[in-house]
Amino acid sequence: MPTIAEAGPQRCFYHSRGLRLHYLDWGNPGAPVLILIHGGLEHARVWDALAQQLRTDWHVVVPDLRGHGDSDWSSGGAYTIVDMVPDIAALVTELGDRPVTLVAHSLGGNVAIHYTALFPERVERLCVIEGLGFSPKVRARRDEKSRREQLREWVDKARALDQQGARSYPSVAAAVQRLREHDPLLSQQLAEYVCEQGMRQTEDGQWRWKYDHLIRGNGAAEVASVEPSDLWQVIQCPVLLMYGTESWASNPEHDGRLQHFAQARVVTVDKAGHNLHHHQPEVFMAHLREFLA
Repeated sequence: MPTIAEAGPQRCFYHSRGLRLHYLDWGNPGAPVLILIHGGLEHARVWDALAQQLRTDWHVVVPDLRGHGDSDWSSGGAYTIVDMVPDIAALVTELGDRPVTLVAHSLGGNVAIHYTALFPERVERLCVIEGLGFSPKVRARRDEKSRREQLREWVDKARALDQQGARSYPSVAAAVQRLREHDPLLSQQLAEYVCEQGMRQTEDGQWRWKYDHLIRGNGAAEVASVEPSDLWQVIQCPVLLMYGTESWASNPEHDGRLQHFAQARVVTVDKAGHNLHHHQPEVFMAHLREFLA
């Protein structure tokens, strides 16, 4: 992992709906604003290497979503996508209500798409890495069950998360090993950096992720939810949708979702999975720079 330059990011905080939320400001305030939004169970520091490369031409800002990194946890596990959209709106206001460009991954990508649909005048370009949510096929399989069945399963899952608590590790190295088992395409160096920046040691000597484990519970608002294609249709800015050839995610060019966007194209990255920007950072950056130019 590249070392942070002497003039590293400034740690900043803002407030949204009663929560104190954290973001990194990489400087260059006179440049156009570029907001990088991480995926679920991650944190702002996963973007460090890419932010260093972009900070020369952009005012790069990287938030910790609610319940992640150094942002406050939400009481009652309010972590649906629609819970997070007002947080991004508050951040854009914090930055002066200037037009922004958004680059976002997975959960963060879905949040960014929702924000762009609601505030299209605020977003100039949108790059989303595997962040459209459930594919039509997955939604159809889910909806073979009644809404009642789905809600019951969600309540059972939420209760189980309450009872089992957060997972802990005896060392950061143990967490690195588990992370690489989950994502073998992730380099050892980046896995170590992600864990070192995203974990804290507790009083009992164990190591735990900074994120609130209740995030895993999703939300009742997403049970039997409709595909948000009506939101995608109002997005008029250029959109880049990126997918890894070895990912579990469904390619919108193949499953029909691309047709709902006015100005979108899909780029696939070989030898990359769901975290394609980590698996093939040079290839990702080349596509991103071309899109942002």
